[in-house]
Amino acid sequence: MNSRTETDRAITTVWRLEQARVIAGLTRMVRDISLAEELAQEALMAALRSWPDTGVPRNPGAWLMQAGKRKAIDYFRHRKMAAGKLEEVGRLLDEETPDTETALHEQLDDEVGDDLLRLIFTSCHPVLPPESRVALTLRLIGGLTTEEIARAFLANDTTIGQRIVRAKRAIADAGVPFEVPRGADREARVASVLGVLYLIFNEGYSATAGEDWMRPQLCEEAMRMGRILVTLMPEESEVHGLLALMELQHSRAGARVNAKGEPVLLPDQNRALWDQMLIRRGLDGLARAQSLGGIAGPYTLQAAIAACHGRARKAEDTEWGQIAALYGLLNQVTPSPVIELNRAVAVSMAEGPAAALPLVDALAAGLTLEGYHLLYGVRGDLLRKLGRHDEANADFRKAAELTRNAREKAFLLGRAEEVV
Repeated sequence: MNSRTETDRAITTVWRLEQARVIAGLTRMVRDISLAEELAQEALMAALRSWPDTGVPRNPGAWLMQAGKRKAIDYFRHRKMAAGKLEEVGRLLDEETPDTETALHEQLDDEVGDDLLRLIFTSCHPVLPPESRVALTLRLIGGLTTEEIARAFLANDTTIGQRIVRAKRAIADAGVPFEVPRGADREARVASVLGVLYLIFNEGYSATAGEDWMRPQLCEEAMRMGRILVTLMPEESEVHGLLALMELQHSRAGARVNAKGEPVLLPDQNRALWDQMLIRRGLDGLARAQSLGGIAGPYTLQAAIAACHGRARKAEDTEWGQIAALYGLLNQVTPSPVIELNRAVAVSMAEGPAAALPLVDALAAGLTLEGYHLLYGVRGDLLRKLGRHDEANADFRKAAELTRNAREKAFLLGRAEEVV
């Protein structure tokens, strides 16, 4: 491999790591996410032109930030913007230009955390619909391209691109301040931020549609952004709780599909394939969350449930009674028929299918989950265990009709055939 290729690969790696920080810092200067993103791209192009000859600088993030700020000066000067704005940007640039690269890097370290946190809160602002928050967060914080986001969510590039453009415009039109909110507003926005990461992770963990059972890239991106949040908000218990939940869940990724890409249910998984490092990290994060805020938060409670699986070396060692109790607590905190369905599964494992079937039948009678394929999948499994095979077959087929994931459909149809 020649030196040019090595430098290009190094630039790609650096950009993936530094993109969000550079955009965040520039947004603070120009107060415009779209413009900040354009300026960051110009800084990247400057690096592509310069670094092959000069080599990658010792602090590439600081170099990119400084290049972006110079591009901002050029932008306002060439467009003959208001003298006050040009003067303000120039002053910011002068004030933030220490004599040495090391000093610049140290100063950027001090301010970049706040800038990045502001960008995260801005991209997850409630003024945006949930799907726009997800797309914008993956674009700005995750650093994914429009094409990568579209591929992950099985949408076309144009749809995702328009969603991102509309999100930026909505933020600008609403005059959303580039800041971290305080008090009650902060608490509400933290929930929005965590909700976005949770949606991204869940889509990766169990894809709603398409040919693949999982999309690991989305799980990895959600965890990476979760680690950023833990660094920026170390005293927020639910931030630790969500990261712990994601790490504990993702620790099972290597065992959740077989060599053909087909789903493998939890009791049948080869636990030797579970990632023990992720389990340890998740358990440590759970302990930190509990030390900060008990187990009252919904993400911390879910992490505690995932920890019950992570600690069990064999399937029969799983403490299903504790899992059922934790789901009961979770349903009190955030009432949901899906949580109650999960509790029913835990009850069936702890007390038998006959104890769980009335719980599932009550959910089916309520019609809230009428179009939810997992309701019929769970009910089919309980009926199978009770020897009611014809009914189980019908429910597995109903579940297969409702899912949009090809792997899951094939799996459910296979289960329907098994009970005939």
